[in-house]
Amino acid sequence: MPLLGHVKDFIGRTGAKITYDGKHACYRPDPNDIEMPARERFLSGIHLCSTVFHELGHWTGAKQRLDRNLSCRFGTETYAVEELVAELSAAFICADLGIEHDPRDNIATYLESWLKVLNQDKRAIVTAAVKAQAVADYLYSLQDEGNKEAA
Repeated sequence: MPLLGHVKDFIGRTGAKITYDGKHACYRPDPNDIEMPARERFLSGIHLCSTVFHELGHWTGAKQRLDRNLSCRFGTETYAVEELVAELSAAFICADLGIEHDPRDNIATYLESWLKVLNQDKRAIVTAAVKAQAVADYLYSLQDEGNKEAA
């Protein structure tokens, strides 16, 4: 699946190192890269874009970027919030770039944990949305060639 031209340019200007030969999509804090499955494994270019933006959301959480806690384990409240931040930021960026957001797999996987967090803390969605907007703002700040981060 090819990335749309303006989306490919946007992603490239972030400076994130992204490889397309992994078994699943993930941000890896060490070695500070994003691993994606082969492009042909995605059902559409939109699904690919949504997934890359989700992982870029995690990528921004590194200490040298927005410094969110990325050491949390699956099933914890912190992990659920981080996933919600990544998914909301992906939706924000897709909307800004004029493309559909198509999360597919990860929504079903994380929905239960998000509901648990949202039921425990009614303000959690606001907190996650504020963090997601910070992600989008950060990624946009990298769009100026002078600000391009070294991967």
